Amino acid sequence: MPPRTAKTNAVRLLEGEGVPFDLLEAPVDEGDLSAEKAAADLNLPPETVYKTLVAKGDRGGYVKAMLPAGRRLDLKALAAASGDKSAAMIPVKDILAVTGYVRGGCSPLGGKLRSAVYILDEAVLHERIVFNAGKRGLFIRMSPEDFIRITGAIPCPLACPEEGGG
Repeated sequence: MPPRTAKTNAVRLLEGEGVPFDLLEAPVDEGDLSAEKAAADLNLPPETVYKTLVAKGDRGGYVKAMLPAGRRLDLKALAAASGDKSAAMIPVKDILAVTGYVRGGCSPLGGKLRSAVYILDEAVLHERIVFNAGKRGLFIRMSPEDFIRITGAIPCPLACPEEGGG
């Protein structure tokens, strides 16, 4: 059973739905809260460790975008997927007020922001993906299929083309 401190709203939601998942912990480095650092600390491939980004569309309001470590969000692609003409990242200072989570601890599950979730379509290529559990240093690992089912996430091409890629 996870320690009491691990009972975030995201964890409670998954337990309530009976969804299989693992909890992973990593040290918190206040100077580097990136998904890349989390992947390294968890000794996991970066393409399986997802970050939760929050943007606001010009028509539809707030949306969450899920991308693996090392990938950049294509805001035009997010806007197209969400039915907006444009989208912009929310300011870092607004993350807590909008989501209920602190920077570096933003989860796509269980926060106060109930919004559409868009996930990079490549997520389904992995047996399991990892994302923040709603607390810095605490992560959930689960199947992408279960994640999509529970969140209603929409898989789509959200990432900027990789350097040197086609």
